[in-house]
Amino acid sequence: MMAAKIMVVDDSLMVRQQVCSTLSQAGYETVEAHDGVDALEKLARAPDLGLIMLDVNMPAMNGIELLRRLRDDGQSAKIPIIMLTTEGHPQLMQEAKLLGAKGWIIKPFKPKLLIAAVTKLVRASAACRS
Repeated sequence: MMAAKIMVVDDSLMVRQQVCSTLSQAGYETVEAHDGVDALEKLARAPDLGLIMLDVNMPAMNGIELLRRLRDDGQSAKIPIIMLTTEGHPQLMQEAKLLGAKGWIIKPFKPKLLIAAVTKLVRASAACRS
């Protein structure tokens, strides 16, 4: 089975590099986007994504708005999404959950926990599609 392709959406280059490095070491292919607008453009060129990791606080289009747009779009509505953010506000977490986010990881992240969450969701999603 080929490793899933994962989009990492974060306005911090350092965070994107850390997450992508962690995912690459675990055998995942990554696509980077620096905000929600960039993510939507790149999603059009990478329809085979297995998962999206999404920051909340970003310029141009924040993570909650991007999550809402992805869930309204038939093509991307089934892609599992994990929020990866410094935010821990219960209202934001609840809103993301209601919009279909499958996980919420607080930065700074622990690589083993990140990989465990990603692997679990990618496998569950692949099982649903087969």
